[in-house]
Amino acid sequence: MTDQAVHTGGPTPYTAPAADGSDGFVGRRRELAQLRADIGRAGPHTRAGRPAPRGRVLLIAGRPGSGRTALAEELVRQVAADHPDGVLRARLTDPDGTPVPTERTARDLLRALGRPAPAGAEGDELAGALRAALAGRRALLLLDEVAGPEQVKDLLPDGRDCLVLAVSRGPLTGVPDVRPCVLDGLDTDSAVALLARCAGETPRVTVDPRAAECLVEACGGRPAALVLVGGWLAAHPTASVAEAVRRFGDLPDTLPGETESAGSRGPAGRVPRPRTHPAPAARPLVRALLLVHDSLPPSIARTLRLLALAPAGLVDAHTTAALAGCPMDAAAATLEGFVRLGLLRTTVVPGQYEVPGCLAPLLAVLVRESESPAEVRLARARMLERAVRLLKSCRAAAEPPGSPARKEMAGLPRALRFATSPAAAAWLDSRLPALRAAAAAAVDDGELDTLARRLVAALIRALSAHLGPEEAAPELYRLHELLSTVTGRRGLYGEHAAALLALGDLDARAGRPRKALTRHRAALEAARAAGGRGTGAAVRAMESLGDTYAGLGDRPRATDWYGRALALCQTRGDLVAEARLHGRIGAEHLGEGEWEEALRAWRAAAAACRRLKDGRGYARALEEVARAQERAGRVEEAARTRREALRWARRLGDELPGRATRGELT
Repeated sequence: MTDQAVHTGGPTPYTAPAADGSDGFVGRRRELAQLRADIGRAGPHTRAGRPAPRGRVLLIAGRPGSGRTALAEELVRQVAADHPDGVLRARLTDPDGTPVPTERTARDLLRALGRPAPAGAEGDELAGALRAALAGRRALLLLDEVAGPEQVKDLLPDGRDCLVLAVSRGPLTGVPDVRPCVLDGLDTDSAVALLARCAGETPRVTVDPRAAECLVEACGGRPAALVLVGGWLAAHPTASVAEAVRRFGDLPDTLPGETESAGSRGPAGRVPRPRTHPAPAARPLVRALLLVHDSLPPSIARTLRLLALAPAGLVDAHTTAALAGCPMDAAAATLEGFVRLGLLRTTVVPGQYEVPGCLAPLLAVLVRESESPAEVRLARARMLERAVRLLKSCRAAAEPPGSPARKEMAGLPRALRFATSPAAAAWLDSRLPALRAAAAAAVDDGELDTLARRLVAALIRALSAHLGPEEAAPELYRLHELLSTVTGRRGLYGEHAAALLALGDLDARAGRPRKALTRHRAALEAARAAGGRGTGAAVRAMESLGDTYAGLGDRPRATDWYGRALALCQTRGDLVAEARLHGRIGAEHLGEGEWEEALRAWRAAAAACRRLKDGRGYARALEEVARAQERAGRVEEAARTRREALRWARRLGDELPGRATRGELT
């Protein structure tokens, strides 16, 4: 079983790298002991003699930047062996502060468990499927950035074999049997140790303990701020800790947005910063971020700000190069530098990094205040265009060698090519959360609809090529919903109809016929609005309506819709569709016991197949003609027709065809 759903870790920004290059965790011994004790402590149900109805929940609560996630990851590391079915991770708040819907979280966790859910399933159904998938397992769920108690309650496993570790800003009122652990700043000794480790091999912190303690106090003992200040010290090996204290104290404790008062100006010559009013708890973190940000070269500082635009807070060299408009090798080096400064955390995906949740909103304010709307729009457009090109190359990698798509891919820059189809599939799987988030954000924004439409369409094609329609169906459903939104908004009626048809087909396959009917009717309206260009979509919509009614056992309505589709096909001279629709009408009449009507329809299907020179289709249609003749009491005619069908089948090397099913004639 995989150990993650939505990865939020690797070394976190508060797990400082040790001098020997290994990861280290500093402090929080009392909290770790409390959490480990709470795992085995009896809850109220156990003490009352009743079995606990849901999984155990441990809560790590604290302000952003207090080291909540780092503590959670350290606890996971210590107790993972007690949960042999693995660790599942999910982040329940997007970087922009939006709570993640249960539907999305449950679907991602099911995917991580190798149990894909039906396409288009709702939150309650998916949550139930997740509980069923976890039944009998001993797994650990790490739910990071929990926005509210309902998110946890919806995902709680049944029984006590699984452990849920929730990370949140505050209490989770209403969650049964929750065990809270509230974090404040680190104690002084641990904070100084963290600062020393982040500052590198020089003994500046230990030789000036008074200044180090002053710096710890200024940071409020908050690990995120200490890591950033330590990263600044590591990047400035000649600077003393006392100098860091002075610089830290001179910085404003709020971000741009409102002009500072004269009394809060920085050093002489500094342009007064606009100010906003974040919560007081954010002040040390703001100062630490500004300390690092203001020390960077202007182009690198701009790159840092633009990372606020990265979808889902996930960045790699491609995303960074596109946002900043710089070469790939420069982008990769910049990202590695940001990791050393504590501005990014690594993930299990090689070359992919994550913007820490406590820094994402601060970077968003900086980019909003420092970059013009036109510059932001251009950066986002470059990022989306790069994603489209990568997805086209990913799709082409699934084609056979020598195909036009592979030849086109060969002409792309090396950085945009994939050596093999498995390499392309692995890239697609690892980048799917970011690509999905990029598509959703682009559609929601509405400013770059053309690029949004191209991105969604390219992602649909890449997923279909590498996963196949069935395995990709859950992702395709969400993508077709996005495509429906943007095409409907832009009045692209033909494409809108195609997206609605795809959604209706997925609903029908998932056992939601009533919803499929609604989708197909909407597709028909969109196709009619497209005029002559939408005729093909209109035929598909009518045929799909017929298929859905046939599945519901409503043969008269199915026959009616097939007939409407047939009439439209005949005006277009589409013999292939005519043959198929005549066969479907014949099948419905046979099911109703209307032998003569079935006979006429299957003869028309046979005639269409003969005009198409489709021998196999003709033989199948003749067999159905014979079946209808038998039912109508025309036994001799049926025997002659069946002999002719047999001759055609033998001519083609086939056996005598069995009964044709809907759609077999083409």
